[in-house]
Amino acid sequence: MNDLDHPFRPTSARLIGRDRDLAFVRSHLTGSSIHGAALLLSGEAGIGKSALLDAFAAEAGSRGARVLRANGVEFEADVSYAGLNQLLVPLFDSFDLLDPGHRDALRAAVGIGGGPPPSRLLTSTAALMLLRRIAQDIPLLVVVDDLPWLDRATASVLGFVARRLVGSRIGFLGASRTTSDSFFESSGLTEHRLDPLDEQSSAELLAQEHPGMPLAVRRRIAAEAHGNPLALAELPAALDRERRTAPEAVPSVLPLGERLRTLFAARVADLPEPCRELLLIAALEGTGDLSVIEAAAGIGVAVDLLEAAERDRMVAISAASRRLAFRHPLIGSAVVAQATPADRRRAHRALAAVLTDQPERRACHLGEAATGPDETVAGHLEQVAHLRLGRGDAVGAVAALTRAAGLSPSPADESRRLVEAAYIGADAGGDVAEATRLLRGARRVDPAVPHSLHGAAVSALLHINQEGDISTAHRLLVGAIEAGGHGYDAADDALIEALFTLITLCWYSGDPDKWQPLFRALDRLTPAAPDLLRVCAQTFGDPARTGHQALELLRPLLADIGEDPTRVVRIGIGCVYLDRLAEVREASLRLVAQGRAGTAPVRRHLAALIHLCLDFQAAGRWDEALRLAGEGLGLCKEYGYRFFVCKFQFVQALVAGARGDAEASDALSEEIDRWAVPRGAHGVRALALHTRAVAALGRGDFEAAYRHTAAITSADPLAPYQPHVTMCALDLVEAAVRAGRPAEAAALAAALRESSMVGLSPHLDMIVLACAALTTPDAEALDLFERALAHVDPSDWPFNTARIRLCYGERLRRRRATKEAREQLVLAAKAFEELGAAPWAARAAAELRASGHPAAAAERQGGGALTAQEREIATLAATGLTNKQIAERLFLSHRTIGTHLYQVYPKLGINSRAALRDALAALEERDLV
Repeated sequence: MNDLDHPFRPTSARLIGRDRDLAFVRSHLTGSSIHGAALLLSGEAGIGKSALLDAFAAEAGSRGARVLRANGVEFEADVSYAGLNQLLVPLFDSFDLLDPGHRDALRAAVGIGGGPPPSRLLTSTAALMLLRRIAQDIPLLVVVDDLPWLDRATASVLGFVARRLVGSRIGFLGASRTTSDSFFESSGLTEHRLDPLDEQSSAELLAQEHPGMPLAVRRRIAAEAHGNPLALAELPAALDRERRTAPEAVPSVLPLGERLRTLFAARVADLPEPCRELLLIAALEGTGDLSVIEAAAGIGVAVDLLEAAERDRMVAISAASRRLAFRHPLIGSAVVAQATPADRRRAHRALAAVLTDQPERRACHLGEAATGPDETVAGHLEQVAHLRLGRGDAVGAVAALTRAAGLSPSPADESRRLVEAAYIGADAGGDVAEATRLLRGARRVDPAVPHSLHGAAVSALLHINQEGDISTAHRLLVGAIEAGGHGYDAADDALIEALFTLITLCWYSGDPDKWQPLFRALDRLTPAAPDLLRVCAQTFGDPARTGHQALELLRPLLADIGEDPTRVVRIGIGCVYLDRLAEVREASLRLVAQGRAGTAPVRRHLAALIHLCLDFQAAGRWDEALRLAGEGLGLCKEYGYRFFVCKFQFVQALVAGARGDAEASDALSEEIDRWAVPRGAHGVRALALHTRAVAALGRGDFEAAYRHTAAITSADPLAPYQPHVTMCALDLVEAAVRAGRPAEAAALAAALRESSMVGLSPHLDMIVLACAALTTPDAEALDLFERALAHVDPSDWPFNTARIRLCYGERLRRRRATKEAREQLVLAAKAFEELGAAPWAARAAAELRASGHPAAAAERQGGGALTAQEREIATLAATGLTNKQIAERLFLSHRTIGTHLYQVYPKLGINSRAALRDALAALEERDLV
């Protein structure tokens, strides 16, 4: 084979102390011509990541591969696709290899084409297609240094690309510091950490770089450097001749990080002034584009003026690509730190003057160059913020708006921009504390802020997230809406956002009266309320009455969900009580993936997680629902979104109650109540009542179940503005029937059949028919049960389907239709077992015994009939984990784990934990046979 078939074969080049690391990189990225792989290098600053990237890139290039490179740039971290632009510069002429849609999307993303901002998915796909097309002709190696400083959009694209290289001739090699947060999602990719050099390698490196230095001095430096190659190379350079030759003259050292910064600053100060000026422009420019640097500096050729920095190994200059790269990011930081504020402003102004074709970057430089209030620049930055928000970059939008506020001559404009930044931060950005700080700042500038739409909306969100009550938040927001000078213009974004926030408050309140101001506002909007706003209002308000109207509006929205995180989440909101979350499942999964990669706003990430939890809980994918709920709770804690916690706890409590973990379910329900009751969040309290009812039904405490469900519906069997009834209708009716209250059950079942719930979804149709069957005389009831079960595939909603089969089987057995009863009860028992719903499986088993069934499914022993959850728990226990450790991993209580193991032992024919490993192995062998 030729070199093109093995583009990454080793050469004779060697890095001291990195033979094993380089060998690992080669082994991972070397293979057949269609290998395709990605590898991430990590380590502390100065540990040698860049040197390893350079060495491997040189190898790849020497063997015929085409190497594409990009570096994360701190100043460019807020400029969307700045890194992608840097990476793809050599390929601009190849964009025409793509189809027009992907070509235009990529051109727009990297700033060389016009048109609306493309979706992140379209851009990612276009970049991948371009790289694969180029790699058909020549192997590619993509090398990206300083991943944490990549802009959010580029990090998302590269994460997408790195996971899709199998079957190509593309290698991806990236590097980041272990102590740095990154937007680049590394989960699922191979990561190799570079450790400090050992003593032998440190000594060898010092001897090679400074052969005349006394051994004692080298040892002193080696001890100070702690195996950090950058420190080993740079510390001696800071010593004058006397200190390099006299061990006693070597000074005591500072901590490594501070020391290196100081050393870089000293080296910068020794450079000629023209060189420092160019380096300052280069550091602030960020991409290393020499043509831009030269234009900003007003010179023809920069290479000669940079000779001193290049000779001192502070920068590397590529004549072919016309790029400048700092040898280490700290050098660029030191250059900026050494410059005076006036020097920095002058450099920013010069860069702004030459970046006229890149308005976003130009505005950012103008903002940094400003010395005082400047409404023109502030206006440009406000536009930048809205552009970033349109791309889903809430954090970047907040940063731009905050800077715009600081440059606003008018206190009213300053306050307005601060409060909009606060709203974006609280609503989407993921920094509640920062939003609180911004809102306080806005109030200091303009005490009237709480009466503005954004001010009232953010105040309401922060109010309920902290210690405030729903009524106060609602009154504040309604007052701002009704007193605003917006003229109820449906094109007023602030007004529409305020109304979406008001829907949230109304739902939390559970108070029918609080919905009236919202619907008055909707009716006054001109020319009409946006369809998505009206869908959310009708479905979260009173779906049992207005669900069909909402569904007609929702259908076209579902057909065109799109990629915008806010739109995806709000369409999902419209699906919750219409029982159609499965139709936004794929979009929600994409949004969660983006959230994990840091490319979607945190609050949107949380909302998508909630929708998936509810979807998976209804679909019987309980373990997945619990894992996602655990992820959501972790994010709530990390980012301070306390008012989201109850929704994840609701899913956890539902599953725990259905599985018979009464202790966990009760504790979670109590947590929901503890948050909801002091705030007057009666809509949230319905969640706790629902979870308690399910747990009580499972354990056969029907009177308690009835008390909980009756509290949800109050005196009216289907009261207006009680949306949660669509989610717990079966529990309401079954609890009333089994608690001996047939009249109440019949009234509710009749109200359900007459409501708008019928026809909203196949699942709800099944529930309504089953409720009617539970409250109907025997002969007609059997037909209703059959019609209910004919509506769905049992695998779609296994828990509710099994519950209906259990009720049907009970009714058949009482009519002495024993054979038919057993058929339904066996199916119910099997479904309950697979879900791990132990109390319900026990009820089905009891009915089977009463029917004379010879061997109830729930009582088989020694046959290895483990449920999916039992097998997972047994497998974890076999590895040596304690019940508590297993419980933490699966988001269950340790008592539940003990109960499951107690049920597992007889099924496997063992009587101790020690026998689990062998029993599971034998079970796997039987499964294979």
